[in-house]
Amino acid sequence: MKYIFVTGGVVSSLGKGLTAASLGTLLENRGLKVTLQKFDPYLNVDPGTMNPYQHGEVYVLNDGAETDLDLGHYERFTKSSLSRFNNLTSGQVYQTVLDKERRGEYLGKTVQVIPHVTDEIQKRILEIGERTQADVVITEIGGTTGDIEGLPFLEAIREFALDVGPSNAIFVHVTYVPFIKAAGELKTKPTQQSVAKLREIGIAPQILVCRCEQPLNKELRQKISLFCNVPYEGVIEEKDVDHSIYEVPLMLQRERMDELVCRLLHLDTQGPEMSVWQDILRKLIAPQHQVRIGVVGKYVGLNDAYKSVFEAISHGGVANDCGVQIEKVDAEEIEKVGAEKILKGLCGILVPGGFGERGIEGKVLAAQYAREQNVPYLGLCLGMHIATIEFARNVLGLAKADSTEFQPDTAFPVIALLDEQKNVINKGGTMRLGAQACQLKVGTKAAHLYGAFLVHERHRHRYEFNNAFREQFEAADFIFSGTSPDGKLMELIELNNHPFYMASQFHPEFQSKPNAPHPLFRGFIAAALIHLHQQTR
Repeated sequence: MKYIFVTGGVVSSLGKGLTAASLGTLLENRGLKVTLQKFDPYLNVDPGTMNPYQHGEVYVLNDGAETDLDLGHYERFTKSSLSRFNNLTSGQVYQTVLDKERRGEYLGKTVQVIPHVTDEIQKRILEIGERTQADVVITEIGGTTGDIEGLPFLEAIREFALDVGPSNAIFVHVTYVPFIKAAGELKTKPTQQSVAKLREIGIAPQILVCRCEQPLNKELRQKISLFCNVPYEGVIEEKDVDHSIYEVPLMLQRERMDELVCRLLHLDTQGPEMSVWQDILRKLIAPQHQVRIGVVGKYVGLNDAYKSVFEAISHGGVANDCGVQIEKVDAEEIEKVGAEKILKGLCGILVPGGFGERGIEGKVLAAQYAREQNVPYLGLCLGMHIATIEFARNVLGLAKADSTEFQPDTAFPVIALLDEQKNVINKGGTMRLGAQACQLKVGTKAAHLYGAFLVHERHRHRYEFNNAFREQFEAADFIFSGTSPDGKLMELIELNNHPFYMASQFHPEFQSKPNAPHPLFRGFIAAALIHLHQQTR
């Protein structure tokens, strides 16, 4: 088994996750089985209770693990089926070590960072390899080289690489080569300092992936090679992409990075077959059509807060050979000026998941506008709650109908807390999480889009539709097109007398890939395209 460790230097948000995922794509397309994992140095046990503005979205896996958003990149770019064992935080490591100490498993020894913490980290690297039987394990170390909290992880991978030998483990360092506008040139000193910091720890990277705004010329590559003690061919240019993150694998292929990795790890493979990826990119760069989609949220100030949603929308565009211009709409702005002023002219409206009361009434107004103006609507988790509340108020006449999440004493609690959630005290990892079965109703739009009657979708929520109101809704042609197999939980809704008005209790965005767009997003963009053609007749 071969191991690739991806570290980052100079600044955060360099795209280590995208680099790791792109390398995974190239190796997979060379016929290798790849798995990826992310080590996060923060002390939270998982990101489940962290504010999206602090951490970006929480990405949920099939087994219910709440993980870092980079695992979304891993699943979208590769065929890897990930689990909670693919994400590790300092909080998880220290919790495990301290639990062992309390049970007396260290036999009275002094518990220390080295070897006890580093041993636990190395166990996770071995464990993921054993569980997946992969040819290559790619491990991304979160944070920036030099951060205090990241040192145990760097020490652990240094020891691990020493144990398995140089032909079985390599280090890839993602760094930043800034362009100084006043000087009109790229500067290599930050990269030199970052590599020097790694070498102090005992890690000598074999490959440097240089993030840059301008191309690296031969002279700069030679300079980086000399001062960082990396072969010239190991200096990889990763220039800012012009159109889409899905350009990155092809960019790294042009730099022959995958070829170098295979040579360093003594992997005998043929060149990658990337024709499918090239076709995806063509549809993203030069699509036949173009639509505008409004995403009405409360965290629109940070792209990463809705990362999987934005990517799934683009996948829906690929499926329809249609470019998508995403308009980020702050729900609180709708509350101030009204829905029509902001949403008029959009080809589709999407309300994503979220928590808390802020911006809720703006989202309700957006759902009402979409329903009344026959604009395609897709609601995700909270977006289904919003559609339900709006329908109850404005169609069923249940004035001030609401969710007990926002109004605990509402007279018409059309959305209410799950029974099993009522006595929950801890907030982390206690929601309804992970892949759950959903039975689709024969003859519905949902069944047509999926081409199936039983599907499995990922959840992350505490509140559900209140079945006490089910008959009232159904009598008004509010269709529950997807339910749990026992029929007790409402999973998917749609309206018959509307071109496309659907909302799910689950998060379909977590299972969408550029080469396998999710059916709901594919259908949503198709409906948006029809709406555009009708508007321009």
